[in-house]
Amino acid sequence: MNSINRVIFASGSGTSRAPMAAAIFNSIDDKRPIICEARGLIVQFPEPLNQKIEAVLISNGIELKDYSSKQLMDSDFTENTLVITMEEAQRQRILEEYANATEENTRLLNELVGDELEVMDPYGGSMQTYGLCYEVLKASIEKLMKVLAA
Repeated sequence: MNSINRVIFASGSGTSRAPMAAAIFNSIDDKRPIICEARGLIVQFPEPLNQKIEAVLISNGIELKDYSSKQLMDSDFTENTLVITMEEAQRQRILEEYANATEENTRLLNELVGDELEVMDPYGGSMQTYGLCYEVLKASIEKLMKVLAA
């Protein structure tokens, strides 16, 4: 995975898990310069970051300023880009709907890092649920950094 220089986390509306994952990724000091972004699979108009996600990030020392959701586009799939989803259903949707998406450049986070479970969607849950989602993502992204360095 040494050729990867851009990672895109993609999920749902692009206001919760994907931007949280990108913010965690960008907060980890990595020696390789990898651009990390978030995209949504269903973005009809730009929306701000989910307020509970923002609160959880801030409580963990991460600030994501001026965020607004962006639609995943076919042009996002480039030779050195890895698109990562939170759920297998999202991955399958991308593979079906985007001409440039392949099995190699579109991966499921938990499979990529060797975790057993997909990252659950905290939407509508308590602050504790959002905090748990953060902890799961942080642990997975720390593993992802090692996978990308290999």
